[in-house]
Amino acid sequence: MLKRYFPILGWARDYTRATFEADMIAAVIVTIMLIPQSLAYSQLAGLPPELGLYASVIPLLIYAVLGTSRPLAMGPVAVISLMTATAIGDLALRGTPQYTTAAIALAFLSGVMLLVMGVLRLGFITSFLSHPVISGVISATGLLIAGGQIKHFLGVKAPSDTLPEIADGLWRNIGQTNAASVVISILAVAFLYWARRGLKPVLIHRGLAPRLADILVRAAPVVAVAVTVILAWALRLDKHGVAVVGTIPRGMPAPTLPPFDPGLWKQLFMPALLISIIGYVETISVAQTLAAKKRQRIDPDQELIALGGSNIAAAVSGAFPITGGFARSVVNFEAGAATPAAGAYTAVGVALATFTITPALYFLPQATLAATIFVSVLTLVDLGAIRSVFTYSKSEGLAMIATMAITLIYGVTDGIAAGVLLSIGLQLWRSSRPHVAELGQVPGTEHFRNILRHRVETAPGILSLRIDESLWFPNARYIEELIYDRIAEDTSIKHVVLNCPAINHIDASALEALEEVNAQLRDAGVRMHLSEVKGPVMDRLTRSDLLTQLTGQIYLTHYDALATLAPKMTRDTLEQSRCETHR
Repeated sequence: MLKRYFPILGWARDYTRATFEADMIAAVIVTIMLIPQSLAYSQLAGLPPELGLYASVIPLLIYAVLGTSRPLAMGPVAVISLMTATAIGDLALRGTPQYTTAAIALAFLSGVMLLVMGVLRLGFITSFLSHPVISGVISATGLLIAGGQIKHFLGVKAPSDTLPEIADGLWRNIGQTNAASVVISILAVAFLYWARRGLKPVLIHRGLAPRLADILVRAAPVVAVAVTVILAWALRLDKHGVAVVGTIPRGMPAPTLPPFDPGLWKQLFMPALLISIIGYVETISVAQTLAAKKRQRIDPDQELIALGGSNIAAAVSGAFPITGGFARSVVNFEAGAATPAAGAYTAVGVALATFTITPALYFLPQATLAATIFVSVLTLVDLGAIRSVFTYSKSEGLAMIATMAITLIYGVTDGIAAGVLLSIGLQLWRSSRPHVAELGQVPGTEHFRNILRHRVETAPGILSLRIDESLWFPNARYIEELIYDRIAEDTSIKHVVLNCPAINHIDASALEALEEVNAQLRDAGVRMHLSEVKGPVMDRLTRSDLLTQLTGQIYLTHYDALATLAPKMTRDTLEQSRCETHR
């Protein structure tokens, strides 16, 4: 039981010096990457930059104790930071204590929800978000985040919750553009983009080992931060209208308790739930992908507990909601992280940074942080997925486009809520119109296939239907009407055989519909039969009146049904191909 809830008791027993060295190297690389990201994502959430550092210390230690994914790197991420800003933006003004208090309460509430979901093993809740919907939300969020950084590039103030607000704010304030901020932004974005795409080949060409080249590429944001800090300090750009980070408190804050305000919690409940679901989806997706590469196993329900504990720790640290970051986790994996201890060492590195380098960040231009965010979120935008999804399934493609449009126009929270409703609605619509195939016998075999897709033989007076969906209240009426229409079209039909291999469940509404169909067919002189009914379905049917009232029989195979009802046709069809072969 202890190992179930504290996985550290398992991997810590086999911890060796070699493991320590691998974890330490990975931690150094991730720490270099995490420090500028923490500052940037805190700015994205509309919070003081130091809160990003606070969110990258104690929560990482908690995950190292509770988490089951070895390379997963916890911390602030772009999507959750934007969702945080959206959730608390209507409750308080940015920069006020109330705004920070709401962010802390959001992290705590999200953590409690995740913890409860983990204990109750409710990870399946994430299944209500289909992949196209998730992809649509993330791509739209990436566009919102990137668009929201333009105000920092220009050095102007503008809202950044929705695309119309971003465009309107930039248009109204374009005249206040700060030239120095624009120059810093262009240089920082160009450098970071080039570093991501072209720095590694240059370094390898100059004789550096690939692993060292990777480290230097990951350190590019640190270089951008250092250079622009020096420039802003030397040229006193803060006196020329360039927004800088300002004073960052040194060290870690004392642990704090979240505000126990029922009214605030009520307002944050739905945003916290959405943040919990999206955060868990991102975490579990990354964790499972990386675990599969090394044939490791993760526990999805324990990941809920670990993520919940980490967010509660973020609240106690005075920070905002966090989750597992894709880019950092991949870097951690590629750097050789062997256990979750790598995350703990990263936390120590970030904690040391809060005691040592924070005074030097006073002159850090906000445009540099915006450039860091802008370049990093470009990987979130996958517009090519729209075409591939739409080509495969128009309904899912339209749902993806609709989710993106709602997210861009109305915000992330509304986009996710709409995505959930669309996912459920699409499933209900598809289930309410199940595929039903009329079957015929394939010559020379005992197999039966769709008469519209194969060359088959059918028996006069017998209607064979295969229902490719479980029967429940959304589709019961559809199946009932389909059978009635087919009987009305062909008055020669005397037997209806329902082929049931794809039916895994029949609910009470569908059972009632089948009983009604049986009665109506009986009055019309038509017998209803069932074939290939699955054992669990048959177990439930034996507890109903359908089997006692059934006018026909139940057959083990569909061939048995047709061999009984139309023996000559099935025998001749079975021999047909054999005779052709002998000729």
